Amino acid sequence: MIRLRINGVEDEVAVATVAELLAARGIDPNARFLAIAINGAVLRRREWLAHRLSPGDDVEIVRPFSGG
Repeated sequence: MIRLRINGVEDEVAVATVAELLAARGIDPNARFLAIAINGAVLRRREWLAHRLSPGDDVEIVRPFSGG
């Protein structure tokens, strides 16, 4: 388990990579307009599978949603 800040909320998760985090959250990594930033740096999609998360990382998962 590692402690991360995910979209501004502290959470403990049992994941090692960005791809595992997305799977644990039920987020389709192939979804259009999905962006991931770690500690303020945007990751390219091809990096999601291998990018290892570290305790204390600030993860932003950005995706569009409908509504106002």
